[in-house]
Amino acid sequence: MNKIKLMKLKTYVFSTLCFLALLSSCKKDDDNSFELVPERDRTEQQLADFDSLQNYLKTHYYNRATFAEPGDHSISEIIIKELPKDDSGNYLDMPDPDNNQMLSVAVDIDNPKTTKFQGVEYQFYILELNEGGGVNPNFPDNVRMNYEGFFPNGTTFDSSVTPINLDLMELIPGWREVIPQFKTSEGFVENSDGTVTYSNYGLGVMFLPSGLGYYATPKGSVPAYANLNFKFELFQTEINDHDGDGIPSYMEDLNGDKNLFNDDTDGDGIANFLDSDDDGDRILTKNELTRQTYIVDTNNGEQEPTLAEYEFLRSRTETNGIITIKTLKFVDSDGNGVWDHLQKDIKKDYSLEE
Repeated sequence: MNKIKLMKLKTYVFSTLCFLALLSSCKKDDDNSFELVPERDRTEQQLADFDSLQNYLKTHYYNRATFAEPGDHSISEIIIKELPKDDSGNYLDMPDPDNNQMLSVAVDIDNPKTTKFQGVEYQFYILELNEGGGVNPNFPDNVRMNYEGFFPNGTTFDSSVTPINLDLMELIPGWREVIPQFKTSEGFVENSDGTVTYSNYGLGVMFLPSGLGYYATPKGSVPAYANLNFKFELFQTEINDHDGDGIPSYMEDLNGDKNLFNDDTDGDGIANFLDSDDDGDRILTKNELTRQTYIVDTNNGEQEPTLAEYEFLRSRTETNGIITIKTLKFVDSDGNGVWDHLQKDIKKDYSLEE
C-alpha cells in the first residue's frame, strides 16, 4: 500500500536536510559530483499530461455490457483495452460496439473534471460505473476500499488483495478529488467465514495527470511525470479528526483548497488539522468549543436532534433506550466573525463550565 501513500511531513523534511547535507559535502571539482535536474514547470507539464490523457481515452474502450447487468460488480470485471491497429499502426474500429464503449464517450472527453492544486488548474477524468447508495466521504476522511493502480499501457503497479483502510490525507491528491464524488455501500452482511459482503457501493475508474499523482518524484515502479489510472470500489468511510480536537479535519480547511497543510493559524509550523491548539493561546482547541448534551428517550418516541451547522458529535451512548449525545460547537464570543479557537486574544476555556 505504501506505493500510493504520500510522504509524511517529517520524513520529507528529514530527507531534504540529508540530501542538502550530501550536496554540500561534494566539491565542485569532484569527478563524482552530479547536477540536480530542475523540476518541470507544472503548467507546461499539465498541458502535456492532458494531451496524453485525451489520446488515451480516444484510443481505448471498456466492456460496457458487463455493467449494464444488475448486481454488485467488482474492479476485476473492468476490462480496458486499446483499439486494434492495422499493419501500418493505424487504429481500426472498435470491436463489438454493442457490448463495448469508447472511454472518450463514457467519460465525456469534452468536459473533464477540474481542480486547482499548487496554483495550477488540472483536468482529469472519472468513469462512473456505480455511484453507490451510502454517503460521500470528505476529502480527508478514512475510507475502506479495494483498488488497482495501472499505467496507460495496462501494466498494474499497485493493488489491494482484500478491502483496505486508507487515510485520504496520506494519498496522492487525485484521490482526494475523486473519491468524495462517490458514495459508500448501502449496506453489508458479515459472512460466517469472517468476510464481509457489501452492496450498492461506489465503483469507478479515475484517470489522473502526473500533477495529481507523484509528479516529479519516482515512487517504486512509478516513474516521474507518469499519468496514473485507478480502478476502485468504495465500501465505507469514517470522518477523520487527525488531532483529536473535536473538529472534523475537513472543517479545518479554512481557505477551501483541500490542502490542509497550508492552514496554520498560529504560524507554529504545525497545520491546524494536526495542532491541538490552533491559535497558540495555550488553551486546547477542543476547550474553546462549547459543550451540549442531549438526552433522547426512544421509549417515549423521542427523536435524535439535528445538529447545527458548526456542531459536531463528541460522544454517543445508549442504555435501555436512553440515548445520551454530547457535542462540541464553534463559538464566536466577541461577534467579530472569527471563531474563538482561531483567535489568540480570546482565552475562554469552556470545559470549565461542565
